Amino acid sequence: MKLSKIITAIENLAPPALQESYDNSGLIIGNPKDEINKAIISFDVTEEVIEEAKSIGANLIISHHPIIFGGLKKLNGKNYVERCVLEAIRNNIALYAVHTNLDNILGGTNRILAEKLGLKNLKVLKKQGNNLRKLVVFVPTNSLGKVQEAIFAAGAGHIGKYDQCSFQLKGNGTFRALDGANPFVGELNKQHQEEEVRLETVFPSYIQGTIIHAMNQAHPYEEVAYDIYPILNSSDKIGAGIIANLDKSEGEIEFMQRLKEITSAKCIRHTALLNKPIRKVALCGGSGAFLIGAAKSAGADIYITGDVKYHEFFDAEKKMIIADIGHFESEQFTIELLFDFIKENFPTFAVQISDTNTNPINYL
Repeated sequence: MKLSKIITAIENLAPPALQESYDNSGLIIGNPKDEINKAIISFDVTEEVIEEAKSIGANLIISHHPIIFGGLKKLNGKNYVERCVLEAIRNNIALYAVHTNLDNILGGTNRILAEKLGLKNLKVLKKQGNNLRKLVVFVPTNSLGKVQEAIFAAGAGHIGKYDQCSFQLKGNGTFRALDGANPFVGELNKQHQEEEVRLETVFPSYIQGTIIHAMNQAHPYEEVAYDIYPILNSSDKIGAGIIANLDKSEGEIEFMQRLKEITSAKCIRHTALLNKPIRKVALCGGSGAFLIGAAKSAGADIYITGDVKYHEFFDAEKKMIIADIGHFESEQFTIELLFDFIKENFPTFAVQISDTNTNPINYL
């Protein structure tokens, strides 16, 4: 199938606009028009992963981490990044990464770890701001259903566990069609009054173009009158980390032993035990020390993440446990998430999980 079809599905799940400014998610090598016959899912792109792709005839690698973060000024093969890029190009292997945009959705990277731990009532730990817009459009009464249906289908109108949310207010709109216009109602050079509905709804900012296109296609007027407002509300499905609950409280050691077993962590670096049960759990896969304060404010009994520095452990302030299980260990199930997603959306497409363990860290 066309690579563009796979990309569209992934980006509907995790829109690239949600990635962090330092990230490089998306199509790194390849052409969206390329035909893809087989793909492998990996955590990282390494020389071993590319050799594996070659050996099974895969011409697409979907990874969590992008092989290129910063710019490449030369391609001399002097390091593993340059060698991977060169080898992928030589063998017509497309590279696609879905990284922090997958981290920043409630149904993404952190969700699968939370579910494996048996957590319930999952919520975003720190919502991403400035991600909602309000659309106000004025529609002739008899066209309301068509316009409303189009913008809902495009993704507008979601609030929490509800969709198709809107507000409607009837009134009268006036306009005068000037020379050269082709009015849907009214006559040239005469003021016209039309019964209209003021239709209001909300949408995520990253789909604004899609919403406006759908609205214009469905609206009967030659010139559509509409307003878009930035709003301070934040989507409860977009942001970093997760805060959730266990069905029943567990002892600190019992919970961490179970955490270690589920993630196959070789060790857990943690702050002092507080001798109180674990019920409320916060987590963030990868490098999540930036959310220690948010986890503490949310009343978490334990915060699970990776890459915590020495001085950052002090920030627990004996109010919660910080448990560093490792970067790879905390995000490893992303591979499983992506594999399941591709199989669900493209049941007959050949895709498999890489057999290569790309974790660069070993323990003695």
